[in-house]
Amino acid sequence: MLPLADLVDEYRIRTRDWERETGILPFARTAGDTWSGWYVDARGGEPSYGDLGHWSIDGGDDLYPLGRGSWPLVDWLEEIAAALGEGRCLHRPDGMDDRHDWPVLTGSQGLTWADPRDPRLFPDGVITLDGPC
Repeated sequence: MLPLADLVDEYRIRTRDWERETGILPFARTAGDTWSGWYVDARGGEPSYGDLGHWSIDGGDDLYPLGRGSWPLVDWLEEIAAALGEGRCLHRPDGMDDRHDWPVLTGSQGLTWADPRDPRLFPDGVITLDGPC
């Protein structure tokens, strides 16, 4: 998640420098990546108002999950809380599980999501929150 000052800067860059539509509010970057992240649709009156989306510099803005409806931000946050509490991957609203993204706590990044099959993503000091998915 972006600190408030970074969120404001990110929004200004999107609307001024990239000439993207106003009302698409980036609130997070993909871990370790400055070129993509997450947004909430803050365009009042749009059917997707309040929904989660994924943005990238070269790919544009797409509602998430792509091509499968939408995921209201509040529901996504509730699902994150449930996944953390139960030590499992996310259950998306389209019925799919993000089996390759499990919650992980790190010293430097805080909470992130990583593929448990890749041991390079789990150096010493990382706490995996795992359980049956």
